[in-house]
Amino acid sequence: MSLKHKLALVTGSTSGIGLGIAKALAAAGADIVFNGFGPVEQIERLRRETEAAHGVRTEYSAADISKPAEVAAMVAEAGGGQGPDILVNNAGIQHVAAIEDFPAERWDAVIAINLSGAFHAMQAAIPAMRRRGWGRIINIASAHGLVGSAQKSAYVAAKHGIIGLTKVAGLELANSGITANAICPGWVLTPLVEAQLRDRAARNGRELEAEKRAMLAEKQAMAEFSTPEQIGALAVFLCSEAARTITGAPMSIDGGWVAQ
Repeated sequence: MSLKHKLALVTGSTSGIGLGIAKALAAAGADIVFNGFGPVEQIERLRRETEAAHGVRTEYSAADISKPAEVAAMVAEAGGGQGPDILVNNAGIQHVAAIEDFPAERWDAVIAINLSGAFHAMQAAIPAMRRRGWGRIINIASAHGLVGSAQKSAYVAAKHGIIGLTKVAGLELANSGITANAICPGWVLTPLVEAQLRDRAARNGRELEAEKRAMLAEKQAMAEFSTPEQIGALAVFLCSEAARTITGAPMSIDGGWVAQ
């Protein structure tokens, strides 16, 4: 399938899952608005390489997803003011602590970026999608949007909220040509997770491969990480004509995590 002439805005797309999704959408022909943090030269290289590899146009927004005004401006300015045809709300942060020890400011930051940022982006993007009669909203939730884990109260609350928000959007937009769905990854082998694995392996005195198996076994039935590329392929499918009646749905890609 081709997404040529579609504009995709992917938050948190300068690394990890967001980058995998942006690359997959570009490979399908979509122009890309990157968003996230990183050195200017690294982001410019990413833009040039994406354009050269796929013959698409790219833009970059440094909008802070915790700030509603910056999110609204990013959406409004995308594509020279046309706004995105495809909105992928991927940006997220994590903090781990027991509820009684959880710093209030970290709770507020996780909710602001992981949940409220997606709401503000959707609110800004939907009017133009309605006018065009076509749009795709993909919210990156998590297995933690469907089940809980100890010491992750803010993240679990935000990801449960993202799935609820997605369901409401699916209902409200059902006959507009716009779909809204949530992708729920389990363990994904991103640079951030690889760093966590190295730290855990050092702390537990294990080889890296043994630590990988132990981490996966804590939650998943399948002893295999998902990859950003696989999540990107699922996002491309959700943008396709074949997925036009899939809306308001949480889509698990989690190695059997929530099947247990």
